[in-house]
Amino acid sequence: MGLELDYKDGQTPLNEEEKEGLKIKSITTQGELDEFEQLNIEKAVEWTIHTKFKSENILTEKFIKDLHKKMYSDVWKWAGDFRTTEKNMGISWTKIGIELKNLLDDTKYWIENKTYLPEEIAIKFKHRIVSIHCFPNGNGRHSRMMADIILESIFGKEIFSWHQSNMVKANETRKKYINALKKADNGDIAPLIKFAKN
Repeated sequence: MGLELDYKDGQTPLNEEEKEGLKIKSITTQGELDEFEQLNIEKAVEWTIHTKFKSENILTEKFIKDLHKKMYSDVWKWAGDFRTTEKNMGISWTKIGIELKNLLDDTKYWIENKTYLPEEIAIKFKHRIVSIHCFPNGNGRHSRMMADIILESIFGKEIFSWHQSNMVKANETRKKYINALKKADNGDIAPLIKFAKN
């Protein structure tokens, strides 16, 4: 029996080849997958807590890939690798490298020139990287962790609360999050900043 996934609003479906990358063959349901991914992510959070990151290393393609690998390598063989397929969201996979470089350059510019407040820089980064959709799966959770790392390690600020919840579950919190993302897509970043802080 293969992996049967039940996609929520705003989640990216995996193709058969990507599903083949599942390391734990006993997983057959979305619930089991969420559970194993959450355990892996908790290990990644521990790593971020106990590691002192140099700010110049954070805004690099290597760090972005390494963080995704830390978050998902117990579960997926392709953890930390950019996707090589088109998805229902995100840019064309062939443009990931260049769009990510543009985002990293823009973010460095915003930081050096104090273009925005720290929270806004972290959220603008989070929103853009999730819209690039670098990886086959886990982009939302990865982008939230990146925003927290930027806030804490680059600016020395407290991380976002993100409603202290598991946003994988399709509940009111996830609805608010998806709505805030859609508003950010239309240029209004304020609801996403508010969501991150509440």
